[in-house]
Amino acid sequence: MSDLPEGYSITAAELDDIPALIAVDKAASSMFAATGLLSEDALDDHVPAEVFEQEIPLFNVFVARNQHGWAVGFALIRIRGNGLYLDQVSVHPDHGQKGIGRALVIRILTEAELRKLPHVSLSTFRDVPWNGPFYASLGFKELPNEKLEPYMREIEDAQRPFMDVTKRCFMRRKVRRALFRFGAPKPETE
Repeated sequence: MSDLPEGYSITAAELDDIPALIAVDKAASSMFAATGLLSEDALDDHVPAEVFEQEIPLFNVFVARNQHGWAVGFALIRIRGNGLYLDQVSVHPDHGQKGIGRALVIRILTEAELRKLPHVSLSTFRDVPWNGPFYASLGFKELPNEKLEPYMREIEDAQRPFMDVTKRCFMRRKVRRALFRFGAPKPETE
């Protein structure tokens, strides 16, 4: 993928990746310590191994790998409502600011298109530079409160004990689909 720095790649995750994915998630969470936005419990939390075990066989986890094949980032997705939900993107801070997170999100947008889903949604901190503004730079737009779907309210309720959900928002980006952009292919004429 041309959006990745040289030597990096994105692949589907394998079950053997789980310990490395947990380590990446914990390291990425450490970036929030200085913001004061997460409780101590949330800072110590990570995507549970059981979630990876369930989602990896469904091709819902994508891994960014360095030139040695080691996991340095990942994206976890699930189908929620009628679209794809970007549950988690984590990049190890040692590999941050290289475009890996951006490449992972672009890969997820491509995945939504391949699965013929109309959009990708996510929940994020509105004002943290590597959260809301980052996703906005990729075309995501904040959803107004009255347009939140029931599953989004459930996510918000689950987050409430660990963070101030008033500082968070749900964002969505429509997926461009060739059929709708260009119409059906025209038959060739001789």
